[in-house]
Amino acid sequence: MELRDIEIFLTLSEELHFGRTAERLHVSQARVSQAIRTQERRLGTALFDRTSRTVRLTAVGRRLREDLQQVHDLLQQALARAEAAGIGAGRTVRVGVFGHAGHELRPLADAFRARHPGADIRYGEINGSDPFTALRTGEHDVNVLWLPVRESDLTVGPTVLTSGRVLAVSADHPLAEQDSASIEDLADNRVVDLGPGAPEYWVAAMVPTHTPLGRRIPRGPAARTFHEILSLVASGQCVHPFGEIAARYNNPPGIVFVPMPDAPELQWALTWHTGTDSTAVRALARTAADIGPIRL
Repeated sequence: MELRDIEIFLTLSEELHFGRTAERLHVSQARVSQAIRTQERRLGTALFDRTSRTVRLTAVGRRLREDLQQVHDLLQQALARAEAAGIGAGRTVRVGVFGHAGHELRPLADAFRARHPGADIRYGEINGSDPFTALRTGEHDVNVLWLPVRESDLTVGPTVLTSGRVLAVSADHPLAEQDSASIEDLADNRVVDLGPGAPEYWVAAMVPTHTPLGRRIPRGPAARTFHEILSLVASGQCVHPFGEIAARYNNPPGIVFVPMPDAPELQWALTWHTGTDSTAVRALARTAADIGPIRL
């Protein structure tokens, strides 16, 4: 039984849901099903009782979970010790974040430093118009990016932050007096054009091209950085959606951040260049997986 299959089995035995297991492990649901079927054929017995509504461990599955959990814990401890030795004192992981996200990542940074004494994290700023270049040039070891990220040369690791969304509007905009804004409201306004430096699928995850009712959301003028966007919003030339963290750490004059309760929750994950994978990056990813996502 390969390590990945052990992780799939143990996670499914905890979640008792194929979809949540796949999401948690960043694999497809088909991969989870295949791993379980393979082990059941190999062992000649069912590990889970499945219906259209429920997933439950069988008696054999419960015993296997108890035995494998002990093996898995010992293996993780051994890997952590090896990683700590491989990283060494003085190793700094360069992490790219948006704005003040580094403040919210303190639990992850503290856990990483505790596991790997002498190692550290240094934050660098990225923006939505150019999210991947610093990874590809080696300026950053890891970026914390909203999902999805579908780049053939980048690896997506554990989710580290989750948040709702807010809409930045000028203080004299009609929406500034509302308790909430809707994605449908975007079609009645303009949003910032982030330019060609980021793929459309990724930008659209934050700034959709159409509303749920199919109305087109106009784009323009162009901006490249967070502060350029705020300047355009304050002048009334556009509105723009952000993660909730933008409202938590910014209170610029002339701008109001309005909650967007109907917008899908944002997930932010560690992402790194596959070709420059390192012991330190894997150690940070393992730490993030262990502590789980931080809810903003």
